[in-house]
Amino acid sequence: MNIFPKFLCSHLSRHFSTLPKLPNLNKIPSKYRPQAIRDAQQALTDYLHSTRYIPFVYAEHIAKNSLFSLSSLISGIDFSTSSFNRNVRRFLRYHPINEFEFFFESIGIDYREVSGLLPSNKFFFSEDETLLDAACALSGFGFPWNKLGKLYKEEVLIFRISSRELKAKLLRIKECGFSNISVIGICLAFPYVLREVGELDGETVALLDDLKRVFIYFDLGSSVEANVDAWYEICRKMRVFYDVGCKKGKIGELMGRSKNLFLQHPEEVLVQKVEYFCRFSVRKEDVGLLILQSPEILDFDLETPVISVIGILKHFGLSADRRSSIAQEYPYVLGRNKMANLPHVMRALNLHEWFFNKIKDGNHKLLANYALSDLDEDLDKDFRDRLERIQFSRTPIHTMEKLSFLHGIGFGENSLTMKVLAHVHGTSSELQERFDCLLGTGIEFSKLCKMIKMTPKVLNQSPETVEAKVNFLCHEMGVSLDYLDIFPAFLCFNLENRIKPRYRFHKWLKEKGLCTKNYSIASIVATGEKSFVARLYRIHPDAPKQWFENFTYQRPGHGNQD
Repeated sequence: MNIFPKFLCSHLSRHFSTLPKLPNLNKIPSKYRPQAIRDAQQALTDYLHSTRYIPFVYAEHIAKNSLFSLSSLISGIDFSTSSFNRNVRRFLRYHPINEFEFFFESIGIDYREVSGLLPSNKFFFSEDETLLDAACALSGFGFPWNKLGKLYKEEVLIFRISSRELKAKLLRIKECGFSNISVIGICLAFPYVLREVGELDGETVALLDDLKRVFIYFDLGSSVEANVDAWYEICRKMRVFYDVGCKKGKIGELMGRSKNLFLQHPEEVLVQKVEYFCRFSVRKEDVGLLILQSPEILDFDLETPVISVIGILKHFGLSADRRSSIAQEYPYVLGRNKMANLPHVMRALNLHEWFFNKIKDGNHKLLANYALSDLDEDLDKDFRDRLERIQFSRTPIHTMEKLSFLHGIGFGENSLTMKVLAHVHGTSSELQERFDCLLGTGIEFSKLCKMIKMTPKVLNQSPETVEAKVNFLCHEMGVSLDYLDIFPAFLCFNLENRIKPRYRFHKWLKEKGLCTKNYSIASIVATGEKSFVARLYRIHPDAPKQWFENFTYQRPGHGNQD
């Protein structure tokens, strides 16, 4: 009797679109592969049940959901249409398998990750009975077998708990007023609720109090389909708010009042909006609360509209005097940009907190009803002319990607942005990596944009080079990062050939009492070689000789700038 459901054939047919990537099955003619897999699955099920004494239903789960491991297994077995099933059974009789490999793949863990999870020197479930017992207990409660990997990857300790304790914990959660299906959805989305033995801990109680309020008191549960996937999906959306820092036990009422948010919007939209507002560099918890308090934001198009920087500042109520001051201090941010780049535009202007607070304080609808006042508002003709020339250049795509990067960090459609564009080199992803590295050193976003406007070549330094120079500036030279505000070109000079030897020689001169004048770092580093040597001679006639013999460091092919 064929114990496998009829849908298996169609499932295998869909799966085989990826199987050619597995060299293991090349020996089996493609038209026989589905049948070969079915035979191997049946043989493996019988082996695990009859030989390894695993309950039939769980043996079947393992065999049905471990296609890659099974493919690897049958790759070394002789194939024939009439005897393949017997060949597999004979192979299993004399070649015991690593049961953990098949198990981990079967519970939904990516096959490429399985090898890193295998216990050392263990092949059989009998050597670690708790693992399989826990999985069986969860499956017996109703957890889909191929979703148990979500629990394992996030909270491996769940599979170190005895099946008795695990069942007791599930019943305690259910007693809070939830059905089996809702408990499963909650546990898959919040695996930590199962990790502790004994009574529910404070964190879990607070979470369940929120969820009880939403699903039962506000009756969201009646609108959720009675299946695990639907409950898991809803709980995943709720988890987004806890992941950004909203406190468990404190937002149940708010989520309940905004329950339609969880029914009407996919998780991807929710995450996109959260990430958008987090780019304002404000407290993530405040972003979560903003969306819960004003869920209509999820319907706003915050990607495609074109904005005028000055226009949107006026729209949000920034005074004329302040706008005038902004225009003088940050001309490279002005002009047009995309709404998608608005958070970084505001960070470049150092107005991100002001702007986010305006949104948070009830002015979020201003985002939705903003529009350019006319087609020519803030249109920079010089920028447009240069843009047209880029379209007819030899590398229009590469240049446009770099321009998009600059717009993405807050530079507007203006001539200053085009001047910066001409001096930055690399792909857009390389520029982004370097920018992120500079931010990571502790430089403020708005100050970094100003540095790039002053000295675009700071973006041409590799992350490793930048980190080395910043470390030398702050630790050996003992200077604050703020010094880069006035001398960003420091980052463009060669560390080994220029910065280190010149600084250390000046330090040596002062220690010897030969130099009493305090030269600025810019003067030490940026002065040309001839002028630098002439200055050393004025300090002391023997100083140039000492410099060339003991301090200067020039390797062939290495100049003074990076």
